[in-house]
Amino acid sequence: MFGIFVSVLFLCLLFCFLNSIPRKFRKSHKFLGHGPTSYPMIGCMISFYKNRHRLLDWYTDLLSCAPTQTISVSRLGARRVIVTANPKNVEYILKKNFHNFPKGKPFQEILDDFLGNGIFNVDGDLWYNQRKLASQEFSAKSLRDYVVNSLKEKVDKKLLPLLESVANDTKKTLDMQDLLRRVTFDVVCKVSLGYDPCSLDHYFLQDSSPLVEAFDMASEICARRGAAPMSALWKVKKFFGVGSEKRLKEAIVRIHIFVEDIIHDKKKKLSESRGGGGGDEQDLLSKMISGGNEEDFTRDTLISFIMAGRDTTSAAMTWLFFLFSCHSDVEQEVLKELGFVVDNDNEKLSQYENLKELRFLKACICESMRMYPPVAWDSKHAIADDVLPDGVAVRAGDRVTYFPYGMGRMENLWGKDRFNFKPERWISEMEHGRIKALKNVCPYKFPVFQAGPRVCLGKELAFIQMKYIVASLLKPFKFRPASSDRPVFVPLLTAHMAGGLKVFVQKR
Repeated sequence: MFGIFVSVLFLCLLFCFLNSIPRKFRKSHKFLGHGPTSYPMIGCMISFYKNRHRLLDWYTDLLSCAPTQTISVSRLGARRVIVTANPKNVEYILKKNFHNFPKGKPFQEILDDFLGNGIFNVDGDLWYNQRKLASQEFSAKSLRDYVVNSLKEKVDKKLLPLLESVANDTKKTLDMQDLLRRVTFDVVCKVSLGYDPCSLDHYFLQDSSPLVEAFDMASEICARRGAAPMSALWKVKKFFGVGSEKRLKEAIVRIHIFVEDIIHDKKKKLSESRGGGGGDEQDLLSKMISGGNEEDFTRDTLISFIMAGRDTTSAAMTWLFFLFSCHSDVEQEVLKELGFVVDNDNEKLSQYENLKELRFLKACICESMRMYPPVAWDSKHAIADDVLPDGVAVRAGDRVTYFPYGMGRMENLWGKDRFNFKPERWISEMEHGRIKALKNVCPYKFPVFQAGPRVCLGKELAFIQMKYIVASLLKPFKFRPASSDRPVFVPLLTAHMAGGLKVFVQKR
């Protein structure tokens, strides 16, 4: 602890000294003439510290000024980071030279305790084998039907009655973010584990299951590892088992024990059902057990799917409901489309072909994710020296980051109205007043689902889930924010809205 104190004291003194130097004597080392002001040894630590409360917008501003929307960032004790919002660079990193830009050991160190050898935290053969297994399952119609049935049960039997109980009560507010996270967590656990944690049932008690709390804790601390100005700080705490690293270890132990218990129970149940000629279960865990996968591999894979499936879709829907509250004309267009597609027959919503017809709603979801992507940035680590398509040199070991949050705010990509919520920018063809087709937007311009070999396998299921939930809620209810304050976008492993989205619920 004394060593940490000395390091922090040294940085503070150095900060004060450098800030006292007249500007004309400061040396600015900028990458291609653009990027944050840097100094010998400490890099851009001063600028980083000054902008620590607005990092996303700071990076966006820097990228907007750079000729090719690429900058270089150097910090004390960290690898050089190249940040890009250039679609050609993104395509090169994610597809054309995919093998030179794996996630890399620095990224794996951050998430290794939490995700282990899960698909989102590995490279090479480990990744390829999991990807092959997962792609077979995610492309199966049986899984899609299982997801829709799980959604229908959760929304119809739990979520809608909950909203009905508070509708038109002007004294009662609900936190849409918390509500949606509980719904998506219950559904993703049902689909992944064949187990319903029933976290939505406990909403009014304002408590969470131990599993939910453990996931929240692990996700937040791992995200802070990645954002730490010096990785040595969290590594020292981990070595001594103190502070946040102690809490992380305890949370991961709870998650592992919980998931392993479910795995053991599922194995026993499957064994008994086979002995008695039992049925075929559709959850991913049952399929992985039937496929003969090792227990640790199964556990890590399912933890990865739960983490990704829960937070990304709930974050996207939270921001969408907020944007609807600011744009009543857009909300009315969605309701108009729902009237055409499902009329007053809620059963039609659970039919895949009808969900596909909700094109304007999909445009709204895409536009919301353009402005508020569930994953604000993603990084790879270069294996060998390279040159990006815009001429930027990359050194072996550099961290190369593409930046969906900033890309959604680049004028050259989205025009002068890039800060406006305009779902119509996704429409390509109209017929008789209805949308016939949406634009095929380049995935490297809009990389919210990644792209290339690592493109999100659950993309189609995510749209199904978001369409079903949003449509089911929007038809009978209006949601109005309880506060006029502009919400704050917080990027952790997946982004969320600071303090949640408190709303009043009204019947239509």
